[in-house]
Amino acid sequence: MPRQTRHSIVWNTRFAEIFRKRSQTQAKLNAPTLVLVAAIAILTTRVLDLMLLFNMLGVRGVMDFVHRSVQTWSLTLIFLGSLVMLCIELRCAFVIMKGRNWGRWVFLATQVIAVGYLWAASLGWGYPELFSIPGESKREIFRSLMTQKLPDLLVLFLLFVPSRSRLFFKLQ
Repeated sequence: MPRQTRHSIVWNTRFAEIFRKRSQTQAKLNAPTLVLVAAIAILTTRVLDLMLLFNMLGVRGVMDFVHRSVQTWSLTLIFLGSLVMLCIELRCAFVIMKGRNWGRWVFLATQVIAVGYLWAASLGWGYPELFSIPGESKREIFRSLMTQKLPDLLVLFLLFVPSRSRLFFKLQ
């Protein structure tokens, strides 16, 4: 066999091995569309919320908000806790795309904490001047809270209810 032919056979074999390994890796990472939509929705809503907040408040308003948030230790803890929850939610979105089951449960826990705190703060059991939902009655506050959390409820639905989503997280 000529030298050139042996070289091309070896190269073709290596080339085939690379593609075989790549296709096996991709097969493990193929997430169902609903899971990907849910993870992208988490990322999009969080980033869009921040952009809209910064646009609405401006630089001066953001500085005033941060200044008001760090006037007492309890307000500082609440402010830092909300930033930590934001980072955890963003991390959950990336982990969910990888198929880690704990990501969707942690995201569910962050939503339960957020709804619980917003509900308590709106009823006057927390610091309503920092995080509260305006309303005349408990029913009106609850309706407004659920309207605000509707995108997150849809994301949770996409992660927990469809059988393809549940199967994806069981197999990973």
